[in-house]
Amino acid sequence: MTRSGDEPGGQVDLETPNPARIYDWYLGGTTNWAIDREFGAKVLETYPAVRTMARVGREFLGRGVARLARLGVTQFLDLGSGVPTVGNVHEIADSVNPGSRCVYVDNEPVAVAHSRVLLEREGDPARHAVVECDLLRVDQVWEQALATGVLDPSRPVGLIVVNVLYFFGDDAGPHEVLARYRDLLPSGSYLLATHLTEDGVPETDSERRAQVRDRYQRSSAPLHLRSRAEFTRFFDGLDLVDPGVVWVPEWCPDEHPSPYTDEFRTAPETSSAFAALGRKP
Repeated sequence: MTRSGDEPGGQVDLETPNPARIYDWYLGGTTNWAIDREFGAKVLETYPAVRTMARVGREFLGRGVARLARLGVTQFLDLGSGVPTVGNVHEIADSVNPGSRCVYVDNEPVAVAHSRVLLEREGDPARHAVVECDLLRVDQVWEQALATGVLDPSRPVGLIVVNVLYFFGDDAGPHEVLARYRDLLPSGSYLLATHLTEDGVPETDSERRAQVRDRYQRSSAPLHLRSRAEFTRFFDGLDLVDPGVVWVPEWCPDEHPSPYTDEFRTAPETSSAFAALGRKP
């Protein structure tokens, strides 16, 4: 997960919990430090459902990439890709369309380093790459992604912005940032995104959710929750693909059934996150 405003290529900060490494710990990964595990454990003491919510978000990524691959998308740009874990984009895409291409982008040094190790061990340098860059520097991201030789800018791209938009502060102009990415995408491309929210979330457990947000304010990337309308604005100029803007557990759950997603079937709004897929005409 990218921290907006950080410079890539810096030293690993072992004094401040990092959301990419915390998320990895939620998912059961090992690419994290004691400071991240301590932070995550305190979050779960406050609100145990966060771990399930993290897994539901990861499973949404898998469903979304699989859906895009079945729609014929063969190349992906994964923004804020984080630490490699179960169900990476290139693995899911290859399972549907062997020969798919993927460029990962992040500026968290641990995430980038582990992505490189994974791709060197299991990837194909002609089809898979990782670049280290601040997501807010859109033109730089695009230039570096194309410089890998992995992506063909004349063909549709699946732009993945999952579990990261809520780390973009309002001062960064998040809608303008996404608009610039949309402008660069060729016709026929897609945007797959999610966003945490309080809009329509039940008041139950509101105090504990507030405590979790307060903890994240003290991490290297504070949370910025947005309304359904604000999330929908990220898709301006795109055609929303069915089922449109919905709660994450409601987005094509039959694409890949999961016991974690099923926990939210009867009350999907408790997932506290919206999801959508849009296509550029």
